[in-house]
Amino acid sequence: MLVAFDGPSALAAKATTTSIPIVFNTGIDPVAVGLVASLSHPGGNLTGVNMIAGPLPAKQFGLLHEVVPAGTTIGFLINPSNANAERDRATVQEAARAVGGQIIVVRASTESNFEMVFATLVRERAGALIVNSDVFFTSRHEQIVALAERHALPVMAAWREFPVAGGLMSYGPSLEDASQQVGIYTAKILKGAKPSDLPIIQPTRFDLVINLRTAKALGLSFPAGILAIANEVIE
Repeated sequence: MLVAFDGPSALAAKATTTSIPIVFNTGIDPVAVGLVASLSHPGGNLTGVNMIAGPLPAKQFGLLHEVVPAGTTIGFLINPSNANAERDRATVQEAARAVGGQIIVVRASTESNFEMVFATLVRERAGALIVNSDVFFTSRHEQIVALAERHALPVMAAWREFPVAGGLMSYGPSLEDASQQVGIYTAKILKGAKPSDLPIIQPTRFDLVINLRTAKALGLSFPAGILAIANEVIE
């Protein structure tokens, strides 16, 4: 069997076989891109976890907007190779317009792009950065956070790995929980279950993780409302 941990990998695996079972974990809509027939009855040889990444940027912008000073321009980092990138850009720009905010869209698809990204953010006087959900960015989260610390930029992301590394905050489902579910489905299929009979799993819990130490270093403070709903506080 095959296991795929992002949308492009799942699509590539689907293109190679219609018989070998495939379990995926992806933020893209698996029905919209043709991975499965439906969430409840996948059909075919694929099943897995859908992280529901689409609505996250708007919520992340709203939370970050409550923490950074009014009028602050916020950067939004996307990977142009990600199928969700332009959709997410439109989502966060709409959220910004609704509150009179400003967004600077910056793009990176290789490590060599990061220095240019932060140079652009500094030049445009961005006051914070939202890192879009992307496997490449998650794998380079320590590098991104280190550059943000160098330039004193608060970072919001989907995954707790970012605030754990020193970013300001994160809001999203748990990568660990999703990986465990992929493992559970893999075991079931190896024991004889059919992917077509295993419904696509979507997260039901979204965690807000905040780093008080980073906020203090940046001269920021979290409103009482955000502190009250945080699932994890790093001190």
